[in-house]
Amino acid sequence: MGVNYQPVLWNRNKKIYDKWIVISILIYLLCFIGITIITNNGTSVETLIIRAFGTLAIALLHIILAIGPLARLNSRFLPLLYNRRHLGVSMFLAAMVHGGFSIFQFHSLGNVNPIYAIFTSNMDYGSLANFPFQVLGFFALVILFLMAATSHDFWLKNLSPKTWKRLHMMVYPAYGLIILHVFLGALQQQPSIGSIAIMSLGFITIATLHLVTGIKETKADKIKTQHIKNGWEYICDIDEIPEDRAKIFIVDKERIAVFKYDNKLSAISNVCKHQGGPLGEGKVVDGCVTCPWHGYQYLPHNGQSPPPFTEKITTYRLKNDNNKIYVLPEALAEGTEVEPIIF
Repeated sequence: MGVNYQPVLWNRNKKIYDKWIVISILIYLLCFIGITIITNNGTSVETLIIRAFGTLAIALLHIILAIGPLARLNSRFLPLLYNRRHLGVSMFLAAMVHGGFSIFQFHSLGNVNPIYAIFTSNMDYGSLANFPFQVLGFFALVILFLMAATSHDFWLKNLSPKTWKRLHMMVYPAYGLIILHVFLGALQQQPSIGSIAIMSLGFITIATLHLVTGIKETKADKIKTQHIKNGWEYICDIDEIPEDRAKIFIVDKERIAVFKYDNKLSAISNVCKHQGGPLGEGKVVDGCVTCPWHGYQYLPHNGQSPPPFTEKITTYRLKNDNNKIYVLPEALAEGTEVEPIIF
């Protein structure tokens, strides 16, 4: 790790992002503690901490899961996506406090190892009403730990973007485990219609956002090339592409982005090398295609990141026939320079 690892570069945007994370967390905890003291002043300190940080972690997880689809549906949410991993680490820390205090309060006072006690204190695994819900929370916490521990770009690069993405998609199984953990715990301990209603609303909201986004993505995938002419496939007229922006098409089962900039057109892969971000939803900034997710940049005519960065993506050949744009479907090698169409 010492060879390639670089510490987090705390630029102005990251500092602002993290400042608001800390402020929001403090406000939530203060409000939760204050309301609990007013409504139930007999609550112990340990129980108060468990509930405060548990509900905080769940709230943060719902926000994290909502940011992705919201950013795809409306670009105004993109600033929230930029440093979402910081929010994820904060969520894990809150979950760890919740889990740590729960283990301390319920499993650390006996002669059995606390972790072992989680799995053996309640062996009623065949009952839904008495299922050991703490086991579900433990496995969810393990997944969240793996995600937080590998959140730095060092791991993204060394694990490879695909492997890293698969690992971090485990947030959805973790979310499912947490939903079951909360529902079963609420049913077994202190049934609360309000708590169950809030969790249900959160789940419905997340599911709906992902469903709407999935429908939108499916429609985008239907925008395919057509009218093959000597191997070249017609995609659109020049006027259909906005300035400094792109239009996305499916070419040979791959998404490509055709950008218009400085009276020129270039076609590149739609997939960012960083985290698979949709380059075609970004824009040209200072002559570079800029990914809307984390700001990674590529030169549109060759798919190469400007020095000192070394990322490369595939490029495609275009031609102009009376303001009708055609693409040659065969992808060129990553970083291959292609003469832009000038109009």
